[in-house]
Amino acid sequence: MNEEHVILLVEDNASDEELTLRALEKGHIGNKVVVTRDGAEALDFLFARGGHASRDARVVPQVVLLDLNLPKVSGLEVLRQIRADERTKLLPVVIMTSSKEDRDLVGSYESGANSYVVKPVNFTQFAEAVKQLGMYWLVLNQVPPPRT
Repeated sequence: MNEEHVILLVEDNASDEELTLRALEKGHIGNKVVVTRDGAEALDFLFARGGHASRDARVVPQVVLLDLNLPKVSGLEVLRQIRADERTKLLPVVIMTSSKEDRDLVGSYESGANSYVVKPVNFTQFAEAVKQLGMYWLVLNQVPPPRT
């Protein structure tokens, strides 16, 4: 699949990862999904370094689905680094978290999140939420051309 149509899922919880992948499939979202399991790995993928050094850094994912509570580098710090770099500062980032804390919500938007979604506990609701996210961010939303 074309690397330009990749979804980057940053999720350290294996159950939430599996639910998200199943929900994308159920919603008929056919994009390739790259999964990273901590903030450091997500940044390595985005900036083509470390284990992802062979990847073309000029090609960014179509959308990032980012958990907040991550090992190594927090989701908020990943978001800040995405926004600080010319190559990724316009990349759509959707926070997908179980946190309903106002400080996380406000901090996400202050750091440049495009959307903040609290993960539903019920799989049916979760699948519907992911389907709607996919339809909006991958089909309806228009993204700016890549920066090089």
